[in-house]
Amino acid sequence: MSVVLFEEFALPEVDRREVLRYMGCRESDDETEALIDRAIEVGKDAFCGKVCFCELPLSVSDGQIRLGSVRTESKNLLKNLDGCESVILFGATVGIEIDRLIMRYGKVSPSLAVCLQALGAERIEALCDVFCAEMARKQGLQGKRLRPRFSPGYGDFPLEAQKEIFAMLGCDRRIGLTLNDSLIMSPTKSVTAIIGIY
Repeated sequence: MSVVLFEEFALPEVDRREVLRYMGCRESDDETEALIDRAIEVGKDAFCGKVCFCELPLSVSDGQIRLGSVRTESKNLLKNLDGCESVILFGATVGIEIDRLIMRYGKVSPSLAVCLQALGAERIEALCDVFCAEMARKQGLQGKRLRPRFSPGYGDFPLEAQKEIFAMLGCDRRIGLTLNDSLIMSPTKSVTAIIGIY
């Protein structure tokens, strides 16, 4: 079995345009910008970027994709991994505190809660981007490159694959990320994904 590693990552500066996009706003105004400022201030200490990951050999047989103990079928994932011999499997989260803030402000300031939701979405995507960039740098030293990350729920890649991914990575004990019976992750601002290496 491959060794599962754990790492914490510093998050980059907030991309306000992404927050705006996650809020569903095509244009901004002074009121919206002030709301984003407030969300950033409220959430300044809420995020901690944690990732657990491992590198696994990839094999395909009769349309079934095998990544260590993870077995799944997905034409979309298969296309994404075309030409790859191994993958990086990872789970990432920015922590539970943003969920608590969203719940708290949902009762007193729904507009701020919506903005905090968007900020949380931007933060977890930023974490995944930082992690993928670091993995690309390390693989590049070996003359290898990475495919775009691909998560359960994309296309025909079944959400049920989360169960095996969580079991393999030990997400609960390594980064405090859990999966309920409905396949909902907690903390909610979290991601699991597969990155093909070629």
